[in-house]
Amino acid sequence: MKKEYILAHDLGTTGNKATLYDSAGKLVASSFHSYVTHYPRVNWAEQNPLDWWKAVCVSTQDLLKKARISKKNVACVSFSGQMMGCLPLDKQGNPLRNSIIWADQRGVEQANRIREIVGEDEVYAITGHRISPTYSAAKIMWVRDNEPGIFKKVHKFVHAKDYIIYRLTHRFATDYSDASGMNLFDIQKREWSFPMLKATRIPVEILPELHTSIDVVGEVTREISEEASLRPGTPVVMGGGDGPCAAVGAGVVREGSSYNYVGSSSWIALASRKPIYDPEKRTFTFSHLDPGMFMPAGTMQTAGGAYQWLKNNICWVETQAAREAKVDPYEIMDLKAESVEPGAQNLLFLPYLMGERSPHWNPDAKGAFIGLTLTHKREHLIRSVLEGIVFNLKIILDAFEHQGARVEEVRVIGGGAKGRLLRQIMADVYGRKILCPLLIEEATSLGAAIAGGIGTGIFKNFRVAERLVKIVEVQSPRPLIQEKYEKLYPIFKNAYQALVPIYEQIASLK
Repeated sequence: MKKEYILAHDLGTTGNKATLYDSAGKLVASSFHSYVTHYPRVNWAEQNPLDWWKAVCVSTQDLLKKARISKKNVACVSFSGQMMGCLPLDKQGNPLRNSIIWADQRGVEQANRIREIVGEDEVYAITGHRISPTYSAAKIMWVRDNEPGIFKKVHKFVHAKDYIIYRLTHRFATDYSDASGMNLFDIQKREWSFPMLKATRIPVEILPELHTSIDVVGEVTREISEEASLRPGTPVVMGGGDGPCAAVGAGVVREGSSYNYVGSSSWIALASRKPIYDPEKRTFTFSHLDPGMFMPAGTMQTAGGAYQWLKNNICWVETQAAREAKVDPYEIMDLKAESVEPGAQNLLFLPYLMGERSPHWNPDAKGAFIGLTLTHKREHLIRSVLEGIVFNLKIILDAFEHQGARVEEVRVIGGGAKGRLLRQIMADVYGRKILCPLLIEEATSLGAAIAGGIGTGIFKNFRVAERLVKIVEVQSPRPLIQEKYEKLYPIFKNAYQALVPIYEQIASLK
């Protein structure tokens, strides 16, 4: 009997990660190929879609060679991709310009126009999101307003994974999860929103066809098969946006389950049967890969990024010691932080080094150490940074609970989740068990692979994720430490509120 493999591509911000899973969901091999981001102006961020295609082709070829697997044994290919992009294609699928990626914020004027016409409350109710220049709607409007020659030639606007799917199948398509990050999608009706299209004056004809994440949208065409290192006729399954794919890859596929991604930024997301609307709009909701579910989420700007800032600017001694010992500097930093008591002698750190999204949505917010005394040492600063990151994430978790969401336990993924100390602080601050899966850095590609497996009949449904995701370590809350954090947590929240007027004064000095 021929053994079947699922090929998943994860088109991230820094490059494409190709992974190969067998029919039991076991990771067989992976390959990464990087590409660059261009920053033509302040707050602009673009990528060349031809770089995406090259990365997919090169990583596929390298992956199959590394795994010693024939392309004949690839049962399907599926995708995860960076969201909230804007790539205009002509009728032949040729890119008309570089893709404007998620990090780009050039569409401030266009976002303000949406706000004036529709209003923040209405947009939040329809799309599950605030109005922001980071979403695709404002970016599409910007192209129309500033590059009319290009806009006239546009046949479809697509996202990163959708472009690769077009190259493989000649189909212009996207899925519900990617569509839900555009400020154009009615998240409850699961269709393009007429009120949003009317307000933005974006014709529905230039948006791709909508699909579920498990739809087989086409097959690898004969003319592209050799370049793509895939056999002609290989089924291509839609997949989804990177955040929703990560949810499935973390095993978050039923109500009561949640995951916490920790990288440079960090977010908490849930699986829910209904969108969660927060009266303060601290959180937002994407479509889940499972068409019967939603993925409410809240994202903070600098989590691992704050710890990295600390390493680069304050922890020189630890970095040098790590270099000499040939270990990761963060391991030394964690050891130092563990040497002092939880609460870091009442030293608080506000992790707002790049403004803040959830929970405050304040671009003027700044970082701060509060409570610093002569008795504090570098190890206290290290611990307070970790605790400040988790305190901020707890505000997001609380926002979900205040709207009736049930959160039983929290799974952690992402490179930042490797630190056992951070996971224990999470358990103590959240008051919940923290579950660490075996594959903390491959969760996104595993989610895409599961979508591919369901789409081609290898897996029955999304509940298979709970079986495939192996939990290798659990941190439980410690009651005495939890009590200490419960006293510091409201002070942390009050510290931000007290500094808001100071942030405004600093911003006025620009």
